[in-house]
Amino acid sequence: MRIGILTGGGDVPGLNPCIKAVVYRAADQGAEVVGLRKGWGGLLNFDLDADDNEGINYLPLNTMNTRTIDRSGGTFLHTSRTNPGKVRKGDIPKFLWRPEYEKLDKDARIDCTPHILKVIERLGIDVMITIGGDDTQSYGVRMHKEGIPVIAIPKTMDNDVFGTDYCIGFSTAVTRSVDFITALRTVAGSHERIAVVELFGRNSGETSLISAYLAGVDRAVISEVPFDVEKLARFLMEDKAKNPSNYALMTISEGAHLMGGQIVEYGEEDAYGHKKLGGIGAVTEQALKKLTGVHTVYQQVAYLMRSGEPDALDRMVAISFANLATDLALRKQYGKMVALREGKYTTVPIDTLTQGVKRVDVEELYDTANYRPKVAHLLEKPMFLY
Repeated sequence: MRIGILTGGGDVPGLNPCIKAVVYRAADQGAEVVGLRKGWGGLLNFDLDADDNEGINYLPLNTMNTRTIDRSGGTFLHTSRTNPGKVRKGDIPKFLWRPEYEKLDKDARIDCTPHILKVIERLGIDVMITIGGDDTQSYGVRMHKEGIPVIAIPKTMDNDVFGTDYCIGFSTAVTRSVDFITALRTVAGSHERIAVVELFGRNSGETSLISAYLAGVDRAVISEVPFDVEKLARFLMEDKAKNPSNYALMTISEGAHLMGGQIVEYGEEDAYGHKKLGGIGAVTEQALKKLTGVHTVYQQVAYLMRSGEPDALDRMVAISFANLATDLALRKQYGKMVALREGKYTTVPIDTLTQGVKRVDVEELYDTANYRPKVAHLLEKPMFLY
């Protein structure tokens, strides 16, 4: 058996241990593994008429060339947000260009799936193990429907893949965030300011919520609940006055939005239709400064949340997901996503991830009136509160 493996979307800590574990488990059973570079981009940019694809678009993996990769963060296979089903006209590889594309609008999207299927056949891949979030896995579902055996491993530091309680990268992202929030207190306290910390989180505010819960911040704004900045300003001034060091600190999800306002987006859409987020924290900081007359501190933790090596929990989940996915591949049990549900490793049908959007359970975990984490019923809740 030959297993193809790729990592797509944003990098998170835990990807390298996951890749290594797949390779080692497969090697123990006499299977081969080929790493596809730059996510789905490795297949898209594979020129069937060229002889230099190895090393650029794919890489045979073995226990020697993956032996030490688990000691660092990121993904040694590299990643991209390429969606072969919707390739922008200007991003079509030269060897796939057709004269009829000239007539298309510059923002037209072209389905290159037939080429992807040919490359998978050329590489002799029997099953794909795809490591990624909703976007990467949505194309994995497409491959599944095209008849390609696929097994999905969920990863995203937002922890927002529908169908699993946990995704690789979330624990480390929260750990990083708590560390930076705690460190920022010295600046906020020394200058007696209001500190606004913006964290990643497009659809789900879980990173803001859980980081705020663990770091004990004064207020937390999440993606799911529109907020009133004047009300927030009053709360933070009260928090500041009650603090012996005369400062206040809040977190905010990048996907948050003001009541009646829009999410702050910028730049061109990616292949999955997403614009970059970020900046709502700056907008909020400026509004707070104007409303309160107090000097502020604004900090985007952003990519630092997913930088560096994984913590122990993300190593545990990454390795366990990898072993479970490889076992499924070897047993030819395809069309599944490995998952954690109610604290137990399990599987769900791969198309489960397309059947909903995972969000914070606001009623159970958030005080909408006071913009604070709130655990309504802790008894019987799983470790990460989910």
